[in-house]
Amino acid sequence: MGVGAIAGALLLKRLRRSVAPNAISIWATLLFSAATLALTLAPNGWLAGAVMFAAGLAWIGMLTSLNVAAQLASPGWVKARALAVYLLVFQGAMTGGSILWGTIASRFSVTGALTIAAAGLALTIPLALRCRLPQDTATDLTPSDHWAEPVVATPLTGDRGPVLIEVEYQIAPERQAEFVSALRRFGVTRQRDGALRWDIWEDVADPGRVVETFVVQSWIEHQRQHGRVTRTDAQEQKLLNAFHLGDRPPLVRHLLRPL
Repeated sequence: MGVGAIAGALLLKRLRRSVAPNAISIWATLLFSAATLALTLAPNGWLAGAVMFAAGLAWIGMLTSLNVAAQLASPGWVKARALAVYLLVFQGAMTGGSILWGTIASRFSVTGALTIAAAGLALTIPLALRCRLPQDTATDLTPSDHWAEPVVATPLTGDRGPVLIEVEYQIAPERQAEFVSALRRFGVTRQRDGALRWDIWEDVADPGRVVETFVVQSWIEHQRQHGRVTRTDAQEQKLLNAFHLGDRPPLVRHLLRPL
């Protein structure tokens, strides 16, 4: 299996140039499922060794696909924490799996445990089709640094909080439903970057006036938010701003709770 993993690592370097990560994970899962089932039928050690070689190919293909996906899906400011959680889940699943399959093998047989495992792997393929691994160029998580610095009347000393941020849009009434739908999708990004609460409001006295609000724990935390916005987020904000009427960009206000 180790030799198969080494061979697979050399093969993957070329394979990734033309095959999507999600396709590699699907084929790796199918290959490992087939190898697991074939191991139950191997009549001697030589054939079992060949099957384990194939299992090593599949193992390294899946492992590297997951490792790369975990890093691609995590922006720089949270990458260390994201990878820590990923490794905790990965190693915890291996520990839990060892207990599970050991228990099944002791109650039934090793052949039965391997057969059930092979079937279980094959049944996970629809999940890979629904929850796809990210492409190398699917998102640009490079910090955009496009947010303007907040306007303050007097410099703030120390830390204050919480902070309420209001973004005021003026939208054509006939496009308001479309805009609100797009803004709701962007609300997930606000919460990902540190918003404790997020909401949308519309002015009953001024049709088309839509206010987005979100609350951040402190002023320093909001300053950190400025560095968390990615280039992909900037493109999404550009699409939202295209709904806004007028020559000026949407009005942004920062409100602090009084001391």
